[in-house]
Amino acid sequence: MKHSEFGSAPAALINIASRSLSRINDRRLRPLGLTFAQMPVLAALSKTDALSQKELAVLARIEQPSMAQLLARMERDGLVRRTPDPHDRRVSLISLSETGLAKLTRVQSALFETNDQALRGFSAEEVDLLVALLRRLVTNLEEDQA
Repeated sequence: MKHSEFGSAPAALINIASRSLSRINDRRLRPLGLTFAQMPVLAALSKTDALSQKELAVLARIEQPSMAQLLARMERDGLVRRTPDPHDRRVSLISLSETGLAKLTRVQSALFETNDQALRGFSAEEVDLLVALLRRLVTNLEEDQA
């Protein structure tokens, strides 16, 4: 499939949609004292007790230097806590604080509102197809990075 204009190329449209979703989510999360950039960390930590910074960076698909800055801000804001790894004192384990845990339900609600807005007018079949196509797209792009 050829697209004569950059603006109609799938990658350009996905980029525009991504930026719009980030802006809307940031606006919805601001009253909670959060940003959309923190969501991959919150999501990863919500599924486990504690992870190292390196494990979090891999799961959240965030580069190590960016992860270090993000975690420093989240720790400052009381969302996460660091504890020494009992097996390796050089490593800190990061977990959600009580404050971070308490915000999860409201975070999920805000993100689902954005999801509902973005998918307004889509049938269930269209949503399933979109998800399948986007997963394939992500897989293709991640193969290049491996």
